[in-house]
Amino acid sequence: MNNEELRDKRREFLKTSALVAGGVMLNGVAFANGGAHSSVDDTIKIALIGCGGRGTGAAFQALSTKQNLKLVAMADAFSDRLESAYKEISEKFGAKVDVPQERRFVGFDAYKKAIALADVVLLATPPGFRPSHFEEAVNQSKHIFMEKPVAVDSPGIRKVLAAAEIAKTKKLNVVVGLQRRYQNNYRDVIKRIQDGAIGDITGGQVYWNSGGVWVKPREASQTEMEYQMRNWYYFNWLCGDHIVEQHVHNIDIANWVKNAYPVSVQGTGSRAWRTGKDYGEIYDNHSVELTYADGSVINSQCRHFEGIDNRVDESFHGTKGRVFLSAGNEGRLYDTKNKLIYNYSSKVNPNPYQTEHDELFAAIAKGEYKFSDAERGAKSCMTAIIGRYATYSGKTIKWDDALKAENSLFPDELSWTAKPKLLPDANGLYPIPTPGQTKVI
Repeated sequence: MNNEELRDKRREFLKTSALVAGGVMLNGVAFANGGAHSSVDDTIKIALIGCGGRGTGAAFQALSTKQNLKLVAMADAFSDRLESAYKEISEKFGAKVDVPQERRFVGFDAYKKAIALADVVLLATPPGFRPSHFEEAVNQSKHIFMEKPVAVDSPGIRKVLAAAEIAKTKKLNVVVGLQRRYQNNYRDVIKRIQDGAIGDITGGQVYWNSGGVWVKPREASQTEMEYQMRNWYYFNWLCGDHIVEQHVHNIDIANWVKNAYPVSVQGTGSRAWRTGKDYGEIYDNHSVELTYADGSVINSQCRHFEGIDNRVDESFHGTKGRVFLSAGNEGRLYDTKNKLIYNYSSKVNPNPYQTEHDELFAAIAKGEYKFSDAERGAKSCMTAIIGRYATYSGKTIKWDDALKAENSLFPDELSWTAKPKLLPDANGLYPIPTPGQTKVI
């Protein structure tokens, strides 16, 4: 296929998405008008929703692909964050950035306006907003890159799963930022595992133990809503706790290796090091057991302590051997006598954050429907969420019970003066989950 034929195919692909959003029948299903925009030249137009560090990084990676892309719209709840990202991205990519002031949207509903102007959207706000943003992008028939996690509670997961089914029907490419799925050593070694290299997986361990992340101190002028959104990592309606926001990467590997999702989860956690009012409500350590339908158990551990030995990797045991994986380029298989039978480590391992964008935009440019990550992304996020339910409550939580739970953490109203559901006491301290007392589902 020559370049002109590829351009024609891509144009038709994007036009089809636009027609679907406009209410035209596709595969026997009619969809409501979502105000879709479709490029008519060779340029793939992208919109960035969420202009923090991860959003800026996602824009860098998208604009670094080989395709003819242009950033045409941006949206964020905070104007200062948007303007900072705009400056950084435009200084790096110049003519690939065409976002005049009238296409820089600020506020809680800004995402709808930005999504309408693009062919592809990058969803990178704090994860509590992801279900609604994903649903809107699907309704407007856009191809999507969305960061993990895709939700923070059971109702959010159900919303993502429902939108994922519509995205499949519309043939919308959806990539989720669980980037190990796009990392060569993981792809190579896990294929070998699933081909039987170490037999049936009988157990394993996954880790994200590190020193923690940033803190945004409260400012006197802030409302409670603004404070929580600025310091979003420490509030579950925005973050989901670090077992969800961060450790989901390793939990996703457990599910990938098992080619399944756990039927129940139990575990323990606490606030041992981060105990002050700057740390909201979340725990700083979680240790859980993921039990699968075949009876196998994967142990999951994550913690944020300063001065600890860091560990971020995964290992699994099978009936014929074991495997060790890490986010570097390591991937080693051993037999039952501890003899090394395969070692990926010396091979090329491109940056997976870039690879996921390279592959997404290559498919879109070719007019191909290739990626439908939303369902598996949602189910791995659900696994991590159930881990939080288990550590907060001290109970064994079953998958089916958790998925049905009506326990939305999201505020009843979104405005700068509205109150989130969790509020501090007179000393500025937030209620902390207590195992044996806290009810999660």
